[in-house]
Amino acid sequence: FLKPEILRWVVAASFLAVALWTLKPDKLDEGETQFSARGAFIATTIAFFFAEVGDKTQVATVLLATRYEPLWAVIVGTTVGMLLANVPVALLGARFADRLPLKAARLVAAAVFAALALWVAIRGIG
Repeated sequence: FLKPEILRWVVAASFLAVALWTLKPDKLDEGETQFSARGAFIATTIAFFFAEVGDKTQVATVLLATRYEPLWAVIVGTTVGMLLANVPVALLGARFADRLPLKAARLVAAAVFAALALWVAIRGIG
């Protein structure tokens, strides 16, 4: 739809925008100091669903489901695989979150996105 040269600058600008956005720390709204566990679970579930829609895992699951039977075995296999990959990260993240230097993590992430923006601007995406 877009010419490669235009797409190149759109991608570079997008990486740069994410780099700048990463530098801004998250802040709670005024008066919001307590959260229910159920609210956090629902918010995480919805965010995870939208983040994962159309990713490679779902595409692979669909392709495997077209080739192998029974369907439930494919669904269980991909679900267990995702749980094996994500549950340890979530548990370790919860355990070590208070030790993580968030400012340094934001700076490193912003630098990575800025470097990607520069790389795409110089070398292109293809």
